[in-house]
Amino acid sequence: MKNRLLLFVMLLCLALTLSLVSLPTATARKPDDHGGQIISRYDGFNHETVITLQKMKVTCANARGNFKDACVSVVAALHCPGIQLDYVRSVSLQLVFETKDWDQRHPLDQRALSVVADGETFRLGQMNLAGQKVDTLMSETLEVTIPYRIFKRIALAQSVDVQVGKSSFTLRDQNLAALRDLNNRVKFSAAK
Repeated sequence: MKNRLLLFVMLLCLALTLSLVSLPTATARKPDDHGGQIISRYDGFNHETVITLQKMKVTCANARGNFKDACVSVVAALHCPGIQLDYVRSVSLQLVFETKDWDQRHPLDQRALSVVADGETFRLGQMNLAGQKVDTLMSETLEVTIPYRIFKRIALAQSVDVQVGKSSFTLRDQNLAALRDLNNRVKFSAAK
């Protein structure tokens, strides 16, 4: 009888301990003043921690070039190898263009990404087509991987202009605040 009671108490203590020590696979913080949502998760397949600023609207009026009368959104993700937030291996940057005009796409020769941050120009290369949807709206998602040191300079800038091919737009204060918040999720904010 005592052995059963002792076993029951030990199992109860183990269950309580395991319930208190849970390792979340995804965490989300309350959106700050910038209005964006940032989540962190561990990707076991790629063995990395990914901190992502989810799709955040940049503009629906100020886009110039191919995408007139279009909405532009941004998604950014910091990729940290393993389960840590001390070192960022790379940054994925996605731009989502949405328009009612199905002919307003970025052809291959108009996908070069340039960013001007506080007057300094970064030519970040050719963006890849990450997704395309045609429904009532035509949606095109372009993606590029950039070094963390360049992302950090963009995130800490006071003004940022973005150009993809002939399309160009300016990041709003809320977008820059969200990118700064994303950058601040890394403990030391320095790539090794």
